Amino acid sequence: EFGVNFSTDKKTLLIIGGSLGARTINQSLIAHLNDLIDSDIQLIWQTGKNYFADCKKALETLPHDNIICTDFVSQMPLAYALADLVISRAGASSISELCLLGKPSILVPSPNVAEDHQTHNAMALVKKDAAVLVKDVDAKDTLIATALPLIKDDKQLAALHDNILKLALPNSARLIAEEVMKLATK
Repeated sequence: EFGVNFSTDKKTLLIIGGSLGARTINQSLIAHLNDLIDSDIQLIWQTGKNYFADCKKALETLPHDNIICTDFVSQMPLAYALADLVISRAGASSISELCLLGKPSILVPSPNVAEDHQTHNAMALVKKDAAVLVKDVDAKDTLIATALPLIKDDKQLAALHDNILKLALPNSARLIAEEVMKLATK
């Protein structure tokens, strides 16, 4: 799944848009493919199945040895291990994974969820300097312009890593089970 051209000496940007994909995130990448190709980074681009054909087509005529484009990442632990920076939606499970792994991230909350929950999720991290927020409406113009300088800023990446790790709840299943048991015995 991950090409032999990938190097541990180069920074790696991981894009995850969920199993169906995130239209705005994919459109943002397509709009700035030349910037990504010209940058000295590697890209693991999980498009989701709804957008894979369009994303693959956008890459067809471009040199893209530094880009892995796939509809689904089957080796997610490896993708996370390679990633220096992650671009993701801000669903609860995504945020939980990013916190537990201490991954610096740019969150692009989906505007299509009830009560704007993803923005609230993202802001909980942003307020603690544990993630960067790019609004969905601004993503096409600003997402890649935000990601490229950030992935090369080791000091900022380290700060995001340290701050997001502080928010992780590694024993969450046990804590929930203990609360359920407390309630059940009342």
